[in-house]
Amino acid sequence: MTESRPSAACRVLLLSSAASWALACAGAAHAQQSLVSIPPTPVISAAPSDGLGDEGYYLESDLLVRDDRNQIMTATGSVEARYQGRTLRADKVVYDDKTGAVTADGHVQLINPDGTAEFADHLEADKDFKAGFARNFAARLDQNMKVASATAVRRNANIQELNKAIYTPCEVCAEKPKPTWSVSADKIVQDKQRQMIYYKNAVIHLWGAPVLYMPLFWHPDPQAKRSSGFLAPKIDFSKGRGISYQQPYLYVISPSSDVVLTPQINSQVNPFLNVNYRKRFYSGMLEARGGFTYDKEFDIKGDRFGEATLRSYILAHGKFDIDQHWKWGFSAERVSDALLFDKYKINDVYQQRGLFTSDDHRLVSQLYTTRQDARSWLSVSAVSVQGLRVVGINATTNSANAFENSGAFPLIGPLVEARWEPNSPVLGGRLRLQGSGVVLNRSESQYGEAPYFLPGYKGENGVDSSRASFKADWRASRIIGPGLKISPFAQARGDAYSIKTFVTPAAAALGDDAKETYTRTLGVGGVDFSLPFYKPLTNGGSIVLEPLAQVAVGSDSSRVPVVVARNGATSYLYNEDSATLEFDETNLFQANKSPGFDLYEGGQRLNVGGRATYSRPDGRGGSILVGRSFRTKFDPLLPARTGLQSKSSDWIVAATVTPIRGVNAFVRTRLDAQTQEIHRIETGLDAYTTRASGSIRYLKDELDSNGARQENFEARGELKLTKRFSLTTFGQRDMVQDVWRRRDVGVAYQDDCIRIDVIYQQEDRYASTASGLRLQPDRTIVFRLTLATLGDTGYSSN
Repeated sequence: MTESRPSAACRVLLLSSAASWALACAGAAHAQQSLVSIPPTPVISAAPSDGLGDEGYYLESDLLVRDDRNQIMTATGSVEARYQGRTLRADKVVYDDKTGAVTADGHVQLINPDGTAEFADHLEADKDFKAGFARNFAARLDQNMKVASATAVRRNANIQELNKAIYTPCEVCAEKPKPTWSVSADKIVQDKQRQMIYYKNAVIHLWGAPVLYMPLFWHPDPQAKRSSGFLAPKIDFSKGRGISYQQPYLYVISPSSDVVLTPQINSQVNPFLNVNYRKRFYSGMLEARGGFTYDKEFDIKGDRFGEATLRSYILAHGKFDIDQHWKWGFSAERVSDALLFDKYKINDVYQQRGLFTSDDHRLVSQLYTTRQDARSWLSVSAVSVQGLRVVGINATTNSANAFENSGAFPLIGPLVEARWEPNSPVLGGRLRLQGSGVVLNRSESQYGEAPYFLPGYKGENGVDSSRASFKADWRASRIIGPGLKISPFAQARGDAYSIKTFVTPAAAALGDDAKETYTRTLGVGGVDFSLPFYKPLTNGGSIVLEPLAQVAVGSDSSRVPVVVARNGATSYLYNEDSATLEFDETNLFQANKSPGFDLYEGGQRLNVGGRATYSRPDGRGGSILVGRSFRTKFDPLLPARTGLQSKSSDWIVAATVTPIRGVNAFVRTRLDAQTQEIHRIETGLDAYTTRASGSIRYLKDELDSNGARQENFEARGELKLTKRFSLTTFGQRDMVQDVWRRRDVGVAYQDDCIRIDVIYQQEDRYASTASGLRLQPDRTIVFRLTLATLGDTGYSSN
């Protein structure tokens, strides 16, 4: 028998969703009902086009009995009801018209429009579905999640319970009755008003074996957008801190702000409190992280020494819109102890929190405002740097005597940068006008610190300076003949400097002044040439050969001729922003290869090179660029280590290749102009197959910007030993010191819903000891468990 018309019974019953009974939770156990017994999600055929719309329903059963005296309607035998995309199936459905109560018995199934489904042997619900009861309840939810319980109770509109429940996202079948992992509990309670989920006697099982018991805990309701409560804890073990337990607690202050309090309880040192505050505004956002403790120093081995004192850090940043074009922001990064982040395992420290990025073991605080539209850019900023790196290293004893002196870093501000381009072409090309200005102030001389260590400058006033620059840049482009691209360009720049420095008596005797000004004008003009030759291949793909050349004629190379420090016969010229000049493929065809303002490459130059590219439709191929620079005369102002001083520069070679699918390699190198010996090389290889993946990196630099030789090797890889087990490795070697800086080896297990990693790590890092800073091996065994849908929890032991 079938019936199609509006019905309160079906409307009440079918407006419920999967979350009503599944409690939107992923956890629970001691279930009397087995997960294997959960039926597969039923296949629903398309509902007949009955034309009743959203308010109509469809009811079908073998027998439909109306008891008009008692106002009860009973549908028996293969009952199926449809309403607003939901389908209810049962052996028997009884509707009491007086109370509005609905009772369903026998193979009860409720299938929702999103494909999720709930099952029960018996289901009861009141008129408004605010209260109800289900026996032998089960559900199949999103992401393959499954939950089963002996009973499900809805006390009222806010309180729902699962009793003797179990949850898993893993595959369960007759051949695999025990899931890889599951969570069970005697009782799970969802409080919608408080937006919390409470557990009683919860147990996490791995392959059916209990591994973690929690008598009582709670967390925010996953259905809630944001709710206060405990987050996942973290446990680790180290010789320095002993057993360490971190328990984050999220407190929601308002719909737009919250704070996470994370006390770190340690067995061998005092507790450490981490705080993370976040707030969203209509025009931007603010995030402030911080932490503090009161304790003595301790090293990697757990030895404590020194006086107890307050130790703390702050990592804060914000960004706000003023209007459509203007923005402003800031970052505040400071720490009381240079090694605090390493000792207390504080992560995500050296990240970009504004216009300028923090370098490794350096903290950057900044205040800035910017304006941008289609034709212009303006930024005004101030920057302060705190150095955390170890200096004064004794290679024989592996000891050090100091950290970087932050007073030797300049306080940068204001730093002004501007760019503007007119809407219309100028002389047939693009004109760009740029301006830049900066003021630098130091509290202590950088020449008394590493890497100079000049005793006469230790603790004296540092080099203070200000600079203003203006630049006009014009460029055009034309294609002539069979494809020759000609790009004429012209640049003009003016700089003005005011420099103040400490002058030793010996430097004063040589005529050095404590304050000097300097101005200069610079210019260059030239043409870029490019003539690509293209050849298509028969079976697809192509070969492109492209000769490249640049002719540049302009003012001579220039440095700021102000002596800011002396050490006997050695003098140091002012150079704040151009010390890191490297000659490579990225600046081969730049008229001025200097990265900053203080050093300028000039003279008459010819930059030449050639690029060849080979590509196949299947992704295989490669490219190579070879080039060098010629100048009319030797240029002593350019650093000798760059290979640019001579009339004929070093050779630049850069290549990438994909010989087969899954293998990519690259090399970037600079070769001696006469002997072709390697002065600098950076190369690497990435490879992956269905069973293995890995990468190799190698860097060699005969003389870097700090005057030191570098040679490093790094490798990592993963090999699948079986379908589930894999081996991971990582190594980092300092070939100058002939030592391994880090070595990792691990074994991992992974299936559809779990990953387990066991990793051995050994890393050499500096630590404070009673006898000073020393390089010590930090050996760690890490156990990491990642559960599908529940995130990950890390455990480590040193």
